[in-house]
Amino acid sequence: MLFFLVLSSLASGARLKDLINIEGVRVNKLIGYGIVVGLNGTGDGDQTKFTVQSVVNMLERFGIKVDRRQVKLKNAAAVMVTAELPPFVRQGQRLDVTVSSIGDAKSLQGGTLLLTPLRGPDGKVYALAQGPVSLGGFSAAGAGGSVQKNHPTVGRIPGGAIVEQTVPVSINQKDLLKLSFRETDFTTVARAADVINAYLNGPYARPLDGRTIALVVPEKYRQNVVRLLAEIGDLAVNPDIPARVVIDERTGTVVMGENVRISKVAVAHGNLSVQIRETPQVSQPPPFSTGETVVTPQTEIVAREEAARIVVIEEGVSIGELVRALNAVGATPRDLIAIFQAIKAAGALQAELIIM
Repeated sequence: MLFFLVLSSLASGARLKDLINIEGVRVNKLIGYGIVVGLNGTGDGDQTKFTVQSVVNMLERFGIKVDRRQVKLKNAAAVMVTAELPPFVRQGQRLDVTVSSIGDAKSLQGGTLLLTPLRGPDGKVYALAQGPVSLGGFSAAGAGGSVQKNHPTVGRIPGGAIVEQTVPVSINQKDLLKLSFRETDFTTVARAADVINAYLNGPYARPLDGRTIALVVPEKYRQNVVRLLAEIGDLAVNPDIPARVVIDERTGTVVMGENVRISKVAVAHGNLSVQIRETPQVSQPPPFSTGETVVTPQTEIVAREEAARIVVIEEGVSIGELVRALNAVGATPRDLIAIFQAIKAAGALQAELIIM
């Protein structure tokens, strides 16, 4: 079954805050190396040397001398810990972290992450992570089989990291802001600049390219840029939708924007099916003879081709008429890709064709 979804322009427009990012206000990625302990025999094996080395080094910092050649761990696993540092976060606030095994551990179920520093790209420590790992699943195995739910070697620690250092962002001191749109479109950027200027009663917003607007902070909003962003963030902007056809063959979903245009074209579609049937025939020699039993294959081939049906699509047809025309030729999800590619190759499809 085919499902056609038609995208039309928004009647009231989208909020500006849902279309843009503020330059300099972004999320920062954090990463760290840690050890999860307390596993029930599902940790790293003897071949994972760096886990043993990490545990030995940790014990030595606590004043415990051990011979690393005699250390065999089953209840510990080496992991990478990742998190995101949001903008304007403050010291002492908590972050969610993701814990991922990098050795040959079978499961992190029931484990606890030991204190792990999380560093940014500059090498500085911005947060410290520690706590019990939550998997949201499990794995169990026996001599004759195993069962698993979700992914047992990746888990999360909600609120497992404490912010120790922040990335300073002083937005209220800015006299010039740059609004970066998430999608490149000259029409949308120009419309947004006009909406902002109409609200501020002056030429404060100026498009720089197809993705960026330079916004001069008006005098009454100096030292109060947060109020300016809050007010213009709720302004309605009607974004332009590109002419695009997206096809997902696995689900039979077709999404088309309202700006898709079809020139006059004829589509012929027919199905060819070939059926091959093998029927083995056994030739049995007479009793007490020197012959051998022989299996002779009998092949039956039946080819059937349906008569092609031609549908003429007139220029300037609507999306609904295009859908009915494709249904008229009996297009399946697999056929639909070939039909759209053929229409595109013929130069009759004025849209970008995307196959997922």
